Amino acid sequence: MRLSRLPRSIRQLSTHALAIFLGALLAVSSLRVLPSQAEPAPSSAIIDTPQLVAQRPSAATAAVGNSSFVTAAVNRVGAAVVRIDTERTVTRRMDPFFDDPVFRRFFGDMPQQLPSQQQRGLGSGFIIDKSGLILTNAHVVDKADRVTVRFKDGRTFEGKVQGADEVTDLAVVKINAKGDLPVAPLGSSANVQVGDWAIAVGNPLGLDNTVTLGIVSTLKRPSSQVGISDKRLDFIQTDAAINPGNSGGPLLNAQGEVIGINTAIRADGMGIGFAIPIDKAKSIASQLQRDGRVAHPYLGVQMVSLTPELAKQNNSDPNSQIQIPEVNGVLVMRVLPNSPAASAGIRRGDIILQIDGQKVTTAEQLQNIVEDSKVGQSLQVKVQRGSQTQQLSIRTGQLQEQNS
Repeated sequence: MRLSRLPRSIRQLSTHALAIFLGALLAVSSLRVLPSQAEPAPSSAIIDTPQLVAQRPSAATAAVGNSSFVTAAVNRVGAAVVRIDTERTVTRRMDPFFDDPVFRRFFGDMPQQLPSQQQRGLGSGFIIDKSGLILTNAHVVDKADRVTVRFKDGRTFEGKVQGADEVTDLAVVKINAKGDLPVAPLGSSANVQVGDWAIAVGNPLGLDNTVTLGIVSTLKRPSSQVGISDKRLDFIQTDAAINPGNSGGPLLNAQGEVIGINTAIRADGMGIGFAIPIDKAKSIASQLQRDGRVAHPYLGVQMVSLTPELAKQNNSDPNSQIQIPEVNGVLVMRVLPNSPAASAGIRRGDIILQIDGQKVTTAEQLQNIVEDSKVGQSLQVKVQRGSQTQQLSIRTGQLQEQNS
């Protein structure tokens, strides 16, 4: 029997199942979805998602007539959600093998570089100011030579990247458009609770103006647990369907307010997506608009959270190269050369116990304290080295300086 002859409820269920199957079939093997390329998925374990029941929408957003609270929320913000198309020219150099004298003697000279190629990508974004400011992900517009912003009504504008920050994966794009532009109402991620409704809006896989519904699965999911160790973020985790092309689009609450920016997915699991909290995005966006960049303080250490149990396991291993005090703290695994930590005398195997009088027990907690400090600020760090404790002073550096 053809699908069109089935009862409406069965057709909807079948169509939904088909959409899930196609989404899994098209998923790329990456954790952080890029507009034109993908990275290998991490080997970390799948994150457990709490099994929770979604809260009922408030009376202000309850269904009216044949419309639902989702319809009302999308109608409130939908016109402010845009599609972002990017183009960039990629030039690749010839493999050095073809420049080998022996090869050239038999086959002659080869061109030093291959013909340029055009790479295209797409993502989402949303207008945050009537002047034409659009918030999106940095990876959506990364290295783009041309940015085109497409509205829901079909209008297109050339966009200019005013600023981008790779550390928080946020970017601000500016368009010049006449007349009043629709603006997405921004909520507060501080008010979000686990179990709240979550509505994702964007252009997944090029399917423009797509809406999906789920709940907030958990809050403050560290980027290190997600598998994006080069970011400094605590994500909102949601089971609302997010796919390539959703990046940069808004995650809404039941009232149609933006509570997050859809950014990442787990390629090894369905129903696990991540959004940057809007409160974090607001502060970064204002800096990008003003300065075009964001200064991030750093110490220059690679670290892991330490517990007495983990230290005991290490110390009982006959092949262990170092004995670790069995305490709670943050273990320094590596000190980067020429970093503030190296200049201050931090060593591999040190255990950081406190920063400026604040006790630290996890690497995420230490990172947040450093991120909330200022570049050039002196931090008093208490470390345990063997059986001795020391007080060191570290003057934070600027992360971009190290990467340049």
